[in-house]
Amino acid sequence: MVLAHHDGIKLFRSSLPYINAHQGKTFVLMFGGEAIEHPNFPNIIHDIALLNSLGVRVVVVHGARPQIDQRVALRNIEGRFESGVRITDKQTLECVKDAAGSVRSQVEALLTMGLPNSPMHGSQIRVCSGNLVVAKPMGVRGGVDFENTGLVRRIDTTGISDHLNDGSIVLLSPMGYSSTGEVFNLSHEDVATQAAIALKADKLIVFSNYDGVYNREGRLLRTIERPQLEQLMMAGDITTEDTVLSALTTSVAAGVPRAHCISYEKDGALLQELFTRDGTGSLVMEHHYEQLRAATIEDVGGILKLIKPLEESGVLVKRSRERLENEINQFIVIVRDGMIIACAALYLYPEDGCAELACVATHQDYRGKNRGERILDEVRARAKEADIHSIFVLTTVTAHWFLEQGFEPADIGALPAVKKELYNFQRNSKVFTLSV
Repeated sequence: MVLAHHDGIKLFRSSLPYINAHQGKTFVLMFGGEAIEHPNFPNIIHDIALLNSLGVRVVVVHGARPQIDQRVALRNIEGRFESGVRITDKQTLECVKDAAGSVRSQVEALLTMGLPNSPMHGSQIRVCSGNLVVAKPMGVRGGVDFENTGLVRRIDTTGISDHLNDGSIVLLSPMGYSSTGEVFNLSHEDVATQAAIALKADKLIVFSNYDGVYNREGRLLRTIERPQLEQLMMAGDITTEDTVLSALTTSVAAGVPRAHCISYEKDGALLQELFTRDGTGSLVMEHHYEQLRAATIEDVGGILKLIKPLEESGVLVKRSRERLENEINQFIVIVRDGMIIACAALYLYPEDGCAELACVATHQDYRGKNRGERILDEVRARAKEADIHSIFVLTTVTAHWFLEQGFEPADIGALPAVKKELYNFQRNSKVFTLSV
């Protein structure tokens, strides 16, 4: 995609907050052997190099299943699996070592490339790998001996952190080593998940052949809390691969703040997910104590209590209990330990292809923690579902916040006809719009 000069400048400027936010953070990136064989893989490598250049501490975990399958077939070895897990005998282990070593060399070579006219021209990236994953045997399960198939016992966080502190990219393969000198075949999902947990990574980013996490109706779930995702998984309402879902939910449950799922087939998916407001894939978060959900009639009292100080100060237009009860289906709330700490309403004007964002409020004790941004993300998702193309807001004192969220100034003429007729010239609210 070629951007016009103005669009390129605008995109670069809009990415600056994310560049600052990600600098010095630790990201674990996970992709399977299928991604390595895809034509888009060199672009992924370029984007990983860019993250490193921007000061992100990057750990890359690769898989090698298709490459192992190829070598097993070439050697006429019978591949054996139990419950979807490869049984790694001595012959198969040689294929694993061959495949993993080949893939690792390929990734290292791509990260070293600095040809003129290439995205990595002039870059000097150091890639470090080694015996950073300590493994243990999977053992005998259900009477089946998995031989040299193993599980992660320990991640050498000190060794990895030393490399990251030196500005290196750390590359982990789907193999581990034991204190007795044995080599074990590991799943790259296990390696990535345990590395993210042990390193207390800020993000786990999983590359998939899906754009993200999809429900059974084919809807991409842009942002979802882990408990909700696990409920959908148990109900069979998610179509994304089980191994990907397991990595996302296990890492978040163990304390990784955010886990992302993006496509390895889409050029620029990594950068779009990390440096734009909308992203491109799915984001899984925990939120033990706070729940973002649709408001119910039982929430009316809590919303009234939340917005009362803002109404008294003139920030919000006063709403009666009766009006709020009639409009409760338009409201979204964030609840913390039973108390409503944030809310917003979305009023649709489908005939005009737009919607109004109104009554945005956050409790004074819980401001400055991106709760307004969470609500706005949910509002945008709802607007997209309703085939709404733009959102408008009327405000008197919080214009700066809406500008920070990407809204642009507009005049009264941008409002739908019904809203124009109700515009209060005495209040003289400013109008802002946001494309969905």
